[in-house]
Amino acid sequence: MKRILIPVAMCLMGLLLLAQEHDHDPASPAGQSDLNATTEAMGHGHSHEDHEHMGAHMHMTELRAAKPGDNAQAQKVVDQARPALERYRDYRMALADGFKIFLPNVPQKMYHFTNYQYAIGEAFRFDATKPTSLLYEKHGDDYKLIGAMYTAPVRFSEEQLNERVPLSMAQWHQHVNMCKPPKGREIEMLGKKPRFGLAGSISTQEECEVAGGTFMPHLFGWMVHMYPWEKTPDEIWSVERQLKDKPGAEHHDHGDMAGMEHKH
Repeated sequence: MKRILIPVAMCLMGLLLLAQEHDHDPASPAGQSDLNATTEAMGHGHSHEDHEHMGAHMHMTELRAAKPGDNAQAQKVVDQARPALERYRDYRMALADGFKIFLPNVPQKMYHFTNYQYAIGEAFRFDATKPTSLLYEKHGDDYKLIGAMYTAPVRFSEEQLNERVPLSMAQWHQHVNMCKPPKGREIEMLGKKPRFGLAGSISTQEECEVAGGTFMPHLFGWMVHMYPWEKTPDEIWSVERQLKDKPGAEHHDHGDMAGMEHKH
């Protein structure tokens, strides 16, 4: 698992505030779409100190053996997305079309511009031209488009996810088992070794109740990133992406994670 892409503290606080705003129904359409955007803005890794707890808070699909047609099916998604996304190379067009920047004032390696109507729509259909979020890097006052994020409801089975993007080509993921701290104790998520939040040591309902928190088995639905202008399937469907490897950061590709290699 790679290390964090943006400051954990600010984004965990953002997640909590959204969860409270939609208290207490994170599965509602409005809460679901907001939380989808929030979690992705957090990145997927944490500092070395928190690393040991991430497995309990992250659930990912396993890479399957490739079947005939999988590569073509995934490539079809990419081919459909590329021309549709060209419009959004100018981030102002994204804003004009209803995409909203998540945490625009928080420094991030990757910014999510989320269309909440598209997020709701993805619960009922998959349209490669209408991703839940657009992924940007910031350069000065400008934003550079690098990819897109698609979502699916938490109720979806792996077979349903496979119909959207083959599980031999991409790994869908979701964040799970979060203990939301009691009201007024949100700052406790920001410590070096927190008990609460997605970097926290608490990962079961029993532990959470004893600590006085609110257990959230699922914060949002399934998610998958796509970087359509990259060259290889592993790069296009990268589970995590950093601009540069940091000293001491762990590196992996899809093959490393599944104990196997893509053969396309």
